[in-house]
Amino acid sequence: MKPTILFFDSGVGGLSVYREVRQLLPDYHYLYCFDNAFFPYSERAEAEIIERVLMICQQLDQRYPLDLIVIACNTASTVVLPALRQAFRCPIVGTVPAIKPAAIISKTKHIGLLATKGTINRSYVAELICQYAKDCKVEKIGSTQLVQLAEQKLHGHSVDLIALRKELLIWLEQTDLDTVVLGCTHFPLLKEEIQICLPQVKYFVDSGQAIAKRIQSLLEDYQENKSEEMQALLFNQAFCTHDFSTLFQFERRLKQWGFATLTLL
Repeated sequence: MKPTILFFDSGVGGLSVYREVRQLLPDYHYLYCFDNAFFPYSERAEAEIIERVLMICQQLDQRYPLDLIVIACNTASTVVLPALRQAFRCPIVGTVPAIKPAAIISKTKHIGLLATKGTINRSYVAELICQYAKDCKVEKIGSTQLVQLAEQKLHGHSVDLIALRKELLIWLEQTDLDTVVLGCTHFPLLKEEIQICLPQVKYFVDSGQAIAKRIQSLLEDYQENKSEEMQALLFNQAFCTHDFSTLFQFERRLKQWGFATLTLL
C-alpha cells in the first residue's frame, strides 16, 4: 500500500520534515513541491500565499490523487490551513514552532525562538508562548538570511559562518540560553552550523518527529484506492515553479534525498 503524501514549501526547508517522515514511513509515495518562483513566503502577502498554495496543490492533486498534504513551512501554515481544509477532503498537516516541547525540556527556562520574520510576528506564536511557556523567558530572532543560507547549502554551497554568527549575535553571550526552537523548517538543515555558533545551547527542538508521528496516526487505517497500473508508476518526485540556476547539481542532491525526478510545473 502506498498513500501519496505531498510536502509543500517555497524552498528546501520542508526537506527537514520530509526526512523525519520518510525515516518513520519509508514505503510511502512522496511528492515535494518547491514554490521557488515565490520564495521566500515570509516576504509575501497572506492572500497571495493562499492563492498560490491552493492553485499548486490542486494542480498536483489532479495528476496524483493526494492522500495527505503537509504544509512544511511555518509561515504558510499560519495562513493557508483553513482554505486548504475547505478545498480538500484529505488530511492537511501544518507546521507549528515546537514551543511546548522546548518549554518542557529547558532546564534554565530560557528559550530562543529562531524563525522567519513573518512567523515570529504572528499572533498564534504569542498564543503558543502564553499557553505553553508562561514560566519561560522566550527570546525571538526573525531571520530571512538564515533561510537563504539553508537554500545555498542544499544547492551545494558552503555555509557562511560569519553571516550566520551575525544573525545570532544577540544570543552569543547569553550563557543560560539552553534551548532553541528551530521555528522554520529550513533551520534544521543548518543545525550543525548553528550549534557551532551557540555552544551553550544543549537542546535544539523542531517539529519534524512530531509531524511524522501525526502522519503515521492519520494514515494508519489507509485503504488502497489506486489501480495496480497507477501503483506501478508511483515513484518519489519533486516539482518546482521556477528553473533552479544550479539545476544539474541540485537534481543530483535530490536523488540523494530519494527523489527520482525534478519537474518544472
